Formats: sequence, C-alpha cells, structure tokens
Amino acid sequence: MNDRNSYSSEIKDRGQLTIPKGVREAGPLSPGQEVTIIPIGDSVLVTPRRLGVDEARRELRRLLIASGLTVEDLVAGLEEAREEVCGEAYGRKP
Repeated sequence: MNDRNSYSSEIKDRGQLTIPKGVREAGPLSPGQEVTIIPIGDSVLVTPRRLGVDEARRELRRLLIASGLTVEDLVAGLEEAREEVCGEAYGRKP
C-alpha cells in the first residue's frame, strides 16, 4: 500500500484496535488473520504474520478442501492466471 494518508483509531478498554476499512482493503489484511505487532520507539508497526512452510502447507490444504478443488485443478488454473497477469502487466502473453 503506497497510501500516505494517516488514519485515527481508538484503543478500546480491552486493548482492541480497529484498523480502518480503507487500510484493511488496500493492504493484505483480512478478518481472522494473525498479525505481528512490533514496538518501534514511540510507534507500533502492525504487519501480516508471515506463514512458515508447514503453516502455509496446512493453510493451502485447508483452503483446497474447503473449496472442493484438487491440486490438479489448481495447477490447471495456473497457466490461465499467468497469461492474464502477464497480459495485464506487459500487454502480451508469456
């Protein structure tokens, strides 16, 4: 997100902080996602928690099962997605 706007939010009694909708939608944040909170001097950095390899594998498996897709379905869709992204980025097919 390259947005340089500042946003305000209030920390609730239980320590909850609402991240403004515009920030959530512009950045890689989604409901239920874990974040890493890093204190830096008098500031706080909130960043999406990076998945380790095992966690990523488990999450992919969970998503595949929930969607009803197979690994073969996913791989079959990669070429189409690659062509679409390449066309958008470079105006041509790979």
